[in-house]
Amino acid sequence: MTGLFEALEPGGKDWLLAESIDSGRLPAHIAIIMDGNGRWAKRRRLPRAAGHRAGVEPVRMTVETCARLGIQALTLYAFSVENWKRPRLEVDTLWRLLRIYLRRELPDLMRNNIQLVAMGRLEALPAAAKRELDAVIAATSGNTGMRLNLAINYSGRAELADAMNSLVEEARGQGTLQQLRIDEEAIASKLYTAGLPDPDLLIRTSGEMRVSNFLLWQIAYAELYVTEKLWPDFDREDLLRALLEYQKRDRRFGGLGSAETLLEESPARVERWLEALGTTR
Repeated sequence: MTGLFEALEPGGKDWLLAESIDSGRLPAHIAIIMDGNGRWAKRRRLPRAAGHRAGVEPVRMTVETCARLGIQALTLYAFSVENWKRPRLEVDTLWRLLRIYLRRELPDLMRNNIQLVAMGRLEALPAAAKRELDAVIAATSGNTGMRLNLAINYSGRAELADAMNSLVEEARGQGTLQQLRIDEEAIASKLYTAGLPDPDLLIRTSGEMRVSNFLLWQIAYAELYVTEKLWPDFDREDLLRALLEYQKRDRRFGGLGSAETLLEESPARVERWLEALGTTR
């Protein structure tokens, strides 16, 4: 948190919001569906490429802010498998913007001790984008701060299929295919995010109420936060408000909340209630 206050204006709106955040209850892993670039451009009668270009600054702000907060991992949904269906010009623009972002942001990634990784079916990326991505991944591999995951040519269903195939191929190679038994731990070990905590908080911009094939396994217990803001308009205040909302949630993971635990029914009271229903043993 100290690192964040160094970047804020004392007494400003963001400063006051940051002061309200409990540094001991921050999410370890934040995932974001960055949605609304096209609509942002359409409302301004601009080409869709202008929306994608405007979306770069919120990425920069979000990465820096999360790193300064001490967030362990940040996963950004940059390009889905389904995005290949978009017009060729738009897709080419996205790859060009990725290369520009990687080239320009490398000094900041190094300065903030951020390790960049990518996840998805990366072998299908255009050669130039893949080279740039590999170079930045290699350059930041020794950094020990926040892990920035770019989900590129990513699909949650494809990730699960890849994990299953990996388990099968591994067993076949070891000659243990007939004895293969797959459990949750085995699947998790083969996901693109293996070794990371599951996301605690999933943020989606543009007001859409869906997860869009993103981290389908990992977000089982994530807290969801949806804002009407389009991604190019998403700023530090929006991110801090999402964190404050997250800290209001009572995370149960299928159990009881703390307040409910205090009010837990006594066995005698439950027995009397069952007797009244005529369902005693």
